[in-house]
Amino acid sequence: MKKIGIVCCSNGQRKLYAEKLNILRDSLQSFGLQVVFSDCIYEKDGVSCGTARERAQALMRFYEDEEITEIFDISGGDLANGVLPYLDYERIASSEKRFWGYSDLTTVINAIYAKTGKASVLYQVRNLLYEDKERQRVNFYNTVIERGKQLFQPEYHFVQGSRMRGVVVGGNIRCFLKLAGTEYMPDLRDKILLLEGRSGTAAQMETYLCQLQQLGAFDKVAGVLLGTFTQMEAENCVPTMEMLVKRMVRSDLPIAVTREIGHGADSKGIVIGEEREF
Repeated sequence: MKKIGIVCCSNGQRKLYAEKLNILRDSLQSFGLQVVFSDCIYEKDGVSCGTARERAQALMRFYEDEEITEIFDISGGDLANGVLPYLDYERIASSEKRFWGYSDLTTVINAIYAKTGKASVLYQVRNLLYEDKERQRVNFYNTVIERGKQLFQPEYHFVQGSRMRGVVVGGNIRCFLKLAGTEYMPDLRDKILLLEGRSGTAAQMETYLCQLQQLGAFDKVAGVLLGTFTQMEAENCVPTMEMLVKRMVRSDLPIAVTREIGHGADSKGIVIGEEREF
């Protein structure tokens, strides 16, 4: 029986979500997985489930447990980058287990790649609870239990160029930019930069893109992959994210768009730190 760990490196879970987390545990156990929750799950100090050091230690205990094969972070919010100085990157580098998370966990996922070269997965395992749960269960089982690729095969189309290849970095645009100027920011040269977002309209997105442009990101990367931008799309914002990106980048930089990576309940996963060709 595979043993997996559940952590919260960002905001803690509300106590009223306990029943949903029990359902998640049961869903994972139905795949034949043994599920272990960390000591830092529920809010206890404002929105935090522990200090940054405590949350990092909770994560590292799973890296040190030789029986744990995968680590899933079920949180999101604002606090994840606080754990970065307290992680043991040498221990993470020597481990074969993968870290999974999304949204604010973009910070941890990209830091792991920057510091160790190890790949992690941008995906929220709580998708197994939501309206697309049947398809999510099929894809999750294929990928985690059978070691297939269904969860990592989003449909996409190009809006500029027709092909790109490189190691994928990035994730949630707001959270990725928390790493700018730190030792945890990946080298963007020849990478495929994935960008997606939950909150924010056109003005916020233009600001984030300006920062990436001023960091020289679009002169370095081999291409851009755009996921979903939840609030922008819900409010039918103009200009769209696709329009904004085209204004910021050189005309020969490949840009692809997918509806299957982001904060939606139907989102698939993507491996950050792994070379892909689109």
